[in-house]
Amino acid sequence: GFSTVRDLCISRKPDIFLLQEHWLTPCNLSKFDQIFPEYFTFGSSALTGRVESGLLSGRPFGGVIVMVMNDLQKFTRTLYSSERCVIVKVFNYLLINVYLPCAGTVDRSLIIDDVLNDISNYLAQNSECTILIGGDFNCDLDGIADAAKLINDFATENAVERCDKLTGCQKINTYVNTALNCGSCIDYFL
Repeated sequence: GFSTVRDLCISRKPDIFLLQEHWLTPCNLSKFDQIFPEYFTFGSSALTGRVESGLLSGRPFGGVIVMVMNDLQKFTRTLYSSERCVIVKVFNYLLINVYLPCAGTVDRSLIIDDVLNDISNYLAQNSECTILIGGDFNCDLDGIADAAKLINDFATENAVERCDKLTGCQKINTYVNTALNCGSCIDYFL
């Protein structure tokens, strides 16, 4: 994915990126600084526990990073960082990047509830801020799954709305698996 992000950096020059599932170990997080020197990064690896327990085997997973253009560095601070969520404040904007667990994850509802409770605490502490929550929610928010209910209840309780509904954008698949001929909408901005 580095080449795609690099292409976007060159063609669009975004001030801020919210990236999920970078799959990097803790010692490789510095690659963001090396490959994207015009940005500074806030984030974490989801592989810390796996690396600490010994030999890393199997498919890598998770990790969230927020990349902010260097000229915004003095106006930016990290408020929170975990393997599933990064919260940064840029000027008066609270930017929250999430990667929630997928179906089949042990204790999925508990993990989602923990992440959303952490976010709620920061929203309460920063009520003067404009909020943007984005990322991989790993569920269709129009669905009936427990995960969708938890996220939608959180949105209602915190007075945040889905950007696709606010703007009238057509809902599209954000996850596509051509080999399995399937897709779903699991990535959102609130």
